[in-house]
Amino acid sequence: METERYPSLGTKAVKLKVVKVNACLKINDALWSMGQTNQSMTSDFTLMGLFSYSGPHLVLFSLVVTIFTMGLLGNSTLLFLIRTDPRLHTPMYFLLSQLSLLDVGFPLVTIPKMAVNFMQGDSSISFGACGAQMFFLMLMGVSEGVLLSLMSYDRYVAVCHPLHYPILMRHQVCLLMVTTSWLSGVLVASIQTSIILHFPYCDSHTVEHFFCELPALLKLACADTTAYELALSISGVLILLLPLSLIFTSYSHVLRAILHMNSIEARHKAFTTCSSHITVVGLFYGAAVFMYMVPGTYHSPQQDNVVSLFYSLVTPTLNPLIYSLRNREVQVALAKVLSRVAFRSKR
Repeated sequence: METERYPSLGTKAVKLKVVKVNACLKINDALWSMGQTNQSMTSDFTLMGLFSYSGPHLVLFSLVVTIFTMGLLGNSTLLFLIRTDPRLHTPMYFLLSQLSLLDVGFPLVTIPKMAVNFMQGDSSISFGACGAQMFFLMLMGVSEGVLLSLMSYDRYVAVCHPLHYPILMRHQVCLLMVTTSWLSGVLVASIQTSIILHFPYCDSHTVEHFFCELPALLKLACADTTAYELALSISGVLILLLPLSLIFTSYSHVLRAILHMNSIEARHKAFTTCSSHITVVGLFYGAAVFMYMVPGTYHSPQQDNVVSLFYSLVTPTLNPLIYSLRNREVQVALAKVLSRVAFRSKR
């Protein structure tokens, strides 16, 4: 009867009820979206392992573990020699000790987790562990890139300005170089990791990689990442090209100085020490350029796995071998330690 006497009252009530229903639906949608985002922020990821359980893959897995062990042993030995032998207490070997420290950390972040997953038959990794893996890999990668460029400056001063070397490469300068390389890694890793972890991951949580690397994880985000990918490409170019430009400039001066040397012995010594560093630079930056400067459409996940395995395992293993086999000072220090051990064992 009320609606017949006051027809507008019924219409307003219906409209008010519709508004309330729409508001409730929007709240439910928002809560569901937040739940999905929270779920993606706490759910585990699944890593695509490198190996299956077939015979050939078991052999490859054993090879990876062997290379991993050799790398840890080689870098630890180099660190020990630099620490204990007074003749290796020079700026070049101080910087080299930092390189060995980074090369110890690189495979420790990825290979043990991969080995545990393989042996347990479980390829999962928690959201926090995935973020930590990304952070430390980026920290060490950027730090090593900056450190390699600063090591080229050390070689430039040693060859082109040998008389001023004790002043230009005094201990405070070396500490500043090392601090700069580590802080660069921490800064870039903190920014990049915090951004990538704030993206929602609503769909598949299967990472097409054997560890959590930024490009592989970015493919799983269900938000628009176009702007971030552009910023990442620009920052990647800067992070890679700036150190490479310093390396190129330093070694162009070094090469010119070596060609003008009259002493064959001095020329051979300069070329030997510089070629070791150039080899390490080529191994590291070759893989880094492929991963971060070549667009993702030009390489497959399988190629990414191989390249990542190369720079995270093979290169850190080769670095101490390159320096120990080509540097006479390291050879003498190693021979001295081995003779001392042999003498003690005889006694």
